[in-house]
Amino acid sequence: MQTQGANINAIPVNIGIDEDSRAKIAEGLSRLLADTYTLYLKTHNFHWNVTGPMFQTLHLMFETQYTELSAAVDLIAERIRALGYPAPGTYSEYVRLSSISETSGVPKANEMIRLLVEGQEAVIRTARSIFPVVEEVNDEPTADLLTQRMQVHEKTAWMLRSLLEN
Repeated sequence: MQTQGANINAIPVNIGIDEDSRAKIAEGLSRLLADTYTLYLKTHNFHWNVTGPMFQTLHLMFETQYTELSAAVDLIAERIRALGYPAPGTYSEYVRLSSISETSGVPKANEMIRLLVEGQEAVIRTARSIFPVVEEVNDEPTADLLTQRMQVHEKTAWMLRSLLEN
């Protein structure tokens, strides 16, 4: 018998992290998932709609970035599941959880770059905000995931930012 999507006969999660801490980590990872998915969608949108003299460079760069983000959402969602919680998976949940807002219309290429730098840095801040509880309970798998995500986003933000330098 299932109640609210949870199987009451399921084997409890017993990975050495108490339920309250797992819930806090899963909540933080849900925000990270929402930010990552929102950034994925924004990057994919910009890939489709970029124009101008940097078209070829940006079109290919954005494709590389949204492909990486697509793989990342799966890793983040699977970590939430491993902690024993459902991963958010709807636009309405992502709007509520994300610190990244949607972009209306089709901005110019330089504005796209600037908005993606902001999005990359927002994901970094969200990932960094989860570390205190992760470190407190020695959740090394989540710490490793967060560290890897931060490295990718910091490098991507730097590369995007460099395109705006004169």
